[in-house]
Amino acid sequence: MRATEILMNEHRIIEQVLACLEKEALNCDLKNRLEVDSAEKMIAFFKTFADKCHHGKEEDRLFPLLEARGLSPDSGPTGVMRHEHDMGRSLIAGMEEAVTKAKQGDSRAPALFAGVARNYDRLLRAHIEKEDHCLFAMADHLLNESDQALLLRGFEVAEAEEMGHGTHDLYLALADGLAEKYGVERASVECACGHKLHACSTHA
Repeated sequence: MRATEILMNEHRIIEQVLACLEKEALNCDLKNRLEVDSAEKMIAFFKTFADKCHHGKEEDRLFPLLEARGLSPDSGPTGVMRHEHDMGRSLIAGMEEAVTKAKQGDSRAPALFAGVARNYDRLLRAHIEKEDHCLFAMADHLLNESDQALLLRGFEVAEAEEMGHGTHDLYLALADGLAEKYGVERASVECACGHKLHACSTHA
């Protein structure tokens, strides 16, 4: 399995939680009430799995390697992706602010959360589309087998040493728990060892 396939598989898990986020935003509109516990779980997933783990692997390992193979860090696609990662972090902070206001009893908090959540959803889905259909195809063209193997080893280090053993599994389980709560279909993807991604993090 190529490193880019692993990143694409992680996109499917992220989309699973984005579907839950969409449903919570709709609930906010219909009921004018934010489910704080679920919102906090989604925010934790986006901060840790989507950003620190997934975007971290891209920013720390994939993008620098692509730039070493000729892509411009400033005017090339990796620069655009980094900018969108930063935009996502700002929107996550906005969702956190809405949750804080909800805990304080602010009646405007559900509408605030719903608005920011939808902006985050649109941003990330468009971002994923660009990576899946443009950047990763470019990466597979530019990177040779040795490069792909180097990335795979780097991904394993990121998850085992930088994220901590069990962290990846923890957030995959959280994603599945949210999918069950919101009636969202679980992603059906495999990791490098052939197991379903939600069941195995060894090479996810």
